[in-house]
Amino acid sequence: MAPIDTPPVLDDAEGDLVNDLLTQLDSRDGKVQAESASILSSMHLEEKAELLESSVKQDAKSRFKARQARKAAALADRYTEDDPEAEARLAQAAKDEVTAIQKVCSELGLQLVEINPDGHCLFSAVADQLAFLGVIPPAQASFANLRSVAANYIHAHPDDFLPFLPSTGGEDTVGANEAGLMNSAQFESYCKSVRDTAVWGGEPEIVALCRAFKIPIHVVQGERPPIVQHHPTGGSAMPNEPVVWISYHRRLYGLGEHYNSLRPIPKTLLPGHRLIPIH
Repeated sequence: MAPIDTPPVLDDAEGDLVNDLLTQLDSRDGKVQAESASILSSMHLEEKAELLESSVKQDAKSRFKARQARKAAALADRYTEDDPEAEARLAQAAKDEVTAIQKVCSELGLQLVEINPDGHCLFSAVADQLAFLGVIPPAQASFANLRSVAANYIHAHPDDFLPFLPSTGGEDTVGANEAGLMNSAQFESYCKSVRDTAVWGGEPEIVALCRAFKIPIHVVQGERPPIVQHHPTGGSAMPNEPVVWISYHRRLYGLGEHYNSLRPIPKTLLPGHRLIPIH
């Protein structure tokens, strides 16, 4: 039998190409956008992300590349010419993901509270939860405030986060076998981007918020494990301990990663949020 044709795992050179092509997607030239999207679509980014996530080597560099690949694939789909079959597959994948998440939510007695998909969703979702739990007043429940808290905590605890923040040079260049650490300038730039831009938040920011507010953060997702738990002390939440509940979506909006807030029963919502009923 002929070997299965498996797309190669995203390497550093391809990662640089992906970043360049994503930059070109911001061009005002529709032809440039279409060409960039076409190249991204031909790179089998979803398959490469799955290979990275299923690999034995689950280091920070692999996780970073998997996230990068999935975001690029989702964004490329927005600029690619209509493909009914591809759109149907994406729609079904999104539906299956929501079904899996809602199943877990139903078992936990939770409901989805939709958060605006604007790049700040992780911080807005956690802010919604903290206000709901009474940890912070509603006036402070903004993505801007949560971004500052996360950035300040990461900046104040570099040794806790640097191993999980792949560098953009040094040992992360082509041919490297290990993920290098950010240098001081890169680390400062990273913290600034978390604080001042709409860059997506991920696991490092969840950990930072969990520790800064001293509250567990549990993330429901449509894959295994269905619940990812973060605790400020590294342990598990106690039975009566308040917990921040959020959901993680890869395909809900076709824009890349997204987070929603989860509440046990319908409550008064913050402006711009709405409940998504579980069917």
